[in-house]
Amino acid sequence: MSTAAARPGVTPDDLLKMPDGDRYELVDGHLVARDMGFRSSYIGLRLGRLIGNLCEERSLGWVLGPDCSYQCDADDANRVRRPDVSFVRLGRLPGGPAPEGHVRVAPDLAVEVLSPNDLDYETDRKVEEYLRAGVRLVWVVNPETRTVLIYRADGSIVGLREPDELSGEETLPGFRCRVGELFVTPEGT
Repeated sequence: MSTAAARPGVTPDDLLKMPDGDRYELVDGHLVARDMGFRSSYIGLRLGRLIGNLCEERSLGWVLGPDCSYQCDADDANRVRRPDVSFVRLGRLPGGPAPEGHVRVAPDLAVEVLSPNDLDYETDRKVEEYLRAGVRLVWVVNPETRTVLIYRADGSIVGLREPDELSGEETLPGFRCRVGELFVTPEGT
């Protein structure tokens, strides 16, 4: 992630109007680029498909990709974040059609897939913001080490390696896959 050229006073509404606004998050009034690498993009989409298949089969809720933006931080109404994958269970969105623009409720699950340009402190900050906003489960997927860190709303943190099972727990009931499955490529590696 990198901060774009300073454009003071950018608001969440401005971000929606920008032709390339889906490439940015909004943090402390600054645009922050959300550039994913090839590998992290592939892994995020793969995980989104795995979750999406389950959600469609069991009618669990909405699975969204990195272009979906959330404006749900009670401490900063101008903050906009875009998890690489997110899940919102059915019944949590306001009535009527699916919202346009930024989603104003915290996702139940937020997933960040690390890219080479992601800095540890920025990822840590995002995780803390997600949890503070009410996200129940945050997964940080590290393609380099082929691991997943799980952060829970109760403050517990668990690290998983390739042979371990990743579970949606109570947040995404029925979701299970071996961590190593996230990193399988079409070449079988």
